[in-house]
Formats: sequence, structure tokens, C-alpha cells
Amino acid sequence: MNTALRERSPIEEALAAAESRFSAANPKSRARHERAAHVLPAGHSRQTLYFSPFPLTVERGQGCRITDIDGHEYLNLVGDYAAGLFGHQSEPLQRAALEAMRSGISLSGPNTREVEFAEYISRRIPSMEQLRFCNSGSEACLFATLLARHATRRSKILVFNGCYHGGFMIYGAADPGLSVPFQTIKSDYNDVAGTRAALRANATDIAAVLVEPVMGSGGAIVGSLEFLAMLREETQRLGIVLIFDEVMTSRMGPGGVQGIRGIRPDLTTLGKFWGGGFAFGAFGGAREFMRHLDVRSGGTLSQAGTFNNNVVTMSAGLVGARDVYSPEVCLKLNALGDSLREQLCEVGRALKAPFQATGLGGVMNTHWSSGAIVNPAQVAPAGAPVRRLFQLEMIERGFYVAQRGMINLSLPMLDTDLSGFVSAARDFLIRHADLLPRT
Repeated sequence: MNTALRERSPIEEALAAAESRFSAANPKSRARHERAAHVLPAGHSRQTLYFSPFPLTVERGQGCRITDIDGHEYLNLVGDYAAGLFGHQSEPLQRAALEAMRSGISLSGPNTREVEFAEYISRRIPSMEQLRFCNSGSEACLFATLLARHATRRSKILVFNGCYHGGFMIYGAADPGLSVPFQTIKSDYNDVAGTRAALRANATDIAAVLVEPVMGSGGAIVGSLEFLAMLREETQRLGIVLIFDEVMTSRMGPGGVQGIRGIRPDLTTLGKFWGGGFAFGAFGGAREFMRHLDVRSGGTLSQAGTFNNNVVTMSAGLVGARDVYSPEVCLKLNALGDSLREQLCEVGRALKAPFQATGLGGVMNTHWSSGAIVNPAQVAPAGAPVRRLFQLEMIERGFYVAQRGMINLSLPMLDTDLSGFVSAARDFLIRHADLLPRT
């Protein structure tokens, strides 16, 4: 059969029309992308920001809105994949960064902000008795994993199918070529019995369990309390290090999801919003593990990194976490996120459409199904036609959303901003009701 002559389905026809309108409306972004492709593979430096037929080039941002080079303004619901918590022009962060730069950058020694920042993080997340800074959440997860392997003298890590722990730690049925080739044992997220059995069967080989308490890139899937509590119980019993990757989830509660769940991991990794808009990572935990980094007292691990304690990041990060995203503000934003997620789910229920949102607080993901979603195997791929169509039509309506359906709120957002998005989603479901299966 000649697939080139295959008749397009109705949803493929709708997608083709949406792509045509998108291309016609954004000629400058298209030209910019074509120019970029000559010097940047596929025309970009960050895979998550690419989508077909081409990504928009953003010229400026203010509050929770961005403007592209073709002059279109959007409510930014991508939120820089959870890093853009503060919006685009937070005066306290700008002031902190400018003051730090005026005092001098690349100072070649410990500076006057890193101790205060570390102390504040430790107070906010008590399981991080000691911590080290690095340059990204990806680095933090790698360092924490290597530390656990060193401390236990075991080589394997248990991870969950479809997990994402940074650009070079992605594991599943087929690991991407750029992932660190650790010896892994893989289990399914939220599978209590299966994961317990895997831990017990491989206990003498497993150094650590690396887990997000809410899977972010996997589809904003909440880890059940039973599942997370089992991980804590079994790892303690078997002498395995429990690492909570809270790079994304630490914004969901004043003390991260571990604070919400009341579970204390051995090590925690942080990133994203903690840098106040600048590159940031941190890993830390119990002193019994962090002592391996204390060369004064016999520790043999040397962790370097020119920009680990960058004074601009330390200054903006401290002001952002302490003064802007205080525990009270954190609770308020995440309540707004819970409300949005419930409104989106209610739209799907009311229209009997296969549409829902999962997640916790201000981080969520839309899905084109009606059943409970407990692991990434149940999540439609980012390239599914309905996901692509929804993204392009929301952009057409002034809502900048990710192709894979991820939504991240920022502090400048108001109820009125989000009610407009809910209305747009409802209109989409009504307009394309004949393209979607009924529940």
C-alpha cells in the first residue's frame, strides 16, 4: 500500500489546517528557525522547546505574558517547565542580581550569600541537613546518584519507567543515547507490590532508589502515599539510599512534596525556581552521606564546578525563595493550581470528553483520556495529533502551552487569566467533539 496516498483522518485534516494557519501567522519565527537550523542542530539548543512546524521565537516577557517576534502576546502557561515560577520581570530578583553584579562577579572564593542560602534551604527542607550547590537539577541528580553509589559501595540504581532526572538521566524501555549508562533496575511508578519485590530481589546490588514524588516530565503523575511510604520503609530496611528528585516538585509545598507527604528521604535534589531565574542545582541530605564530601574529615569525594556558588545565582536564589516565594505565597499559588486542575477536569466531565488534568498544586499536565493515570505508560506521546492540535489552537487563542500538555503556573497569574484558558479549552472540546471519542 502506498502510504503517501493514504487518506488523512479528520483529526489529521484539522491539524494540517492548524499548522497552515500557524505558519501564516508567524513568518518571522519561521524565518528565524530556518536561520537557526544552519548553526544549531534542528534549530535549537533545548529539545523541550521545539515543536512542529517550528517553535515561536520569544522577544520579551512581562509578568506572566510573553511576546513573540511577530508581535503576538500570550499567557505563558509553559512556565519554563516549572523554572519560571516568578514570572518574567520580578523586581526583587532583578534588584538582587544587579546588586550582586555591582559588587563584582567571578570573585574566586566563597561569597557572602552561599552560607545564608544553604541555611535557608536546610530550614525549609529539614532532610537536607547539609547540601552542596551545582549548576542544574540534572547535575544534582547525577551527583546524588554517584554519592549514593560511593556510600553504599553498590553499583545499581532503581528507577521508574518513563522517568526524567535531567537531560542525561532518562530511563525507560529504551534509554535515550545521551543518558548516563548506569546499571539500572526498572520498575513501574506507583506499582507497590512490583517495586517492593524488585527491591528485595536485588537488595545487595542496589545503591539507591531515584524517584520524583510527583512525576513531572512523565505526565505530572502523583506518587501515592502508599507507594512513597513503601519506598521509604523498604529502603531503610535494606540499606538502600532513597533519593527524592524534587527539582520540579519542591515548588509544590513549602517543604517540597516530602513535607506534604511526611516522608524524609536520605538525599534530595533541587533545581529550577531555586535559582531565582538563573542556572541552579543543589543536592543534600543526611550528614552520614554528605560526610563523604567533607575532605577535612576524611571524605574522599571532590565535587568541583566553577559556577557552583555563582554570586548572582546565590543572591537572586536567596531573595526569591525567602522573600518572594515564602511558605504563605507557596500555599496560595498551589491552591490556585489545584483550582485550575479541577476546573479542567470538570470541563471534561461535563462534556463527556476524554480530557483531564493530573498533577499537584501549580504543576499539571492535560491528558486525552478519562481513566486514572498512575504511570507514564498511560500517557499519550507528545506528538499525538490531538496534543499537537490542542497546542496550536491554544496558541492561536493567545495561550502559550507545551505540546506534551504540561502547564506550570507563575506568581503573576490571576484567576481571570486562568478562567480564560478554561473557556478556551471548553471551546476546543466543543468544536472538535466529533474528532474525540466519547466517555
